[in-house]
Amino acid sequence: MQPSTPVYRSGRHRPVTVLLALLLACAPLVACSSEADDNPLNIPTYDPEAAASAEASESAAAAEVSASAAGSAEAAGVVTAESLSTERYQVTSIPEDLDEQQTEVLKAFINYDQVTWNIWFTGTGVENAEPLMTAETYQSLKSSYDQVKGETVEGNLRVSVTAVFAYDVTKAQVLICDDQSDLVSYDASGQDNSDPETLQGRYEVLITMTYEDGVWKESEEKRLSVNECVVD
Repeated sequence: MQPSTPVYRSGRHRPVTVLLALLLACAPLVACSSEADDNPLNIPTYDPEAAASAEASESAAAAEVSASAAGSAEAAGVVTAESLSTERYQVTSIPEDLDEQQTEVLKAFINYDQVTWNIWFTGTGVENAEPLMTAETYQSLKSSYDQVKGETVEGNLRVSVTAVFAYDVTKAQVLICDDQSDLVSYDASGQDNSDPETLQGRYEVLITMTYEDGVWKESEEKRLSVNECVVD
């Protein structure tokens, strides 16, 4: 909004207007001073040092409030794409305005996905995924792991979470775009065995999460498209 154009009146009204403006400018800044000897009318005068000090104090107070708000948000369990990311697993975006259940589903999925990807990154630790998956899907994962034991994956993964659907207290789904274009797979001898059909693409995936034994677990994954989705 543009400020209204000031109207200056002739005669004795103008000095009063100037004086009021000066008083209003000085009051919030606490940056004016008056000395009886030098200023017999006791009109406040502008003090640059006091103004700078007041401004610095206001900036410090604002920063403290902002930091406090961020700390409160973190303590309240608010999640962000950055807070969910790791060095090799970057979450680029998440939906806004998730409710409490959707947030818990999202956190459980990201934890599951990071743990299972770490198995492929390191070639070890398949047992770490068992508490995060239903019995059937864990056995499928372990079977795949046993067939390629010794293989590893290098590179960085980028994941954009498109949506989180919470259908009831026991079933939810997470829709993601999985950008694996930076990943390279190596067999046990260190040879590149990357398969473009299953790696190095962008995959839209729908993951079903089931609430079981007090935990949200991965129970199904379905690939919807290849190289069609976009990571934000």
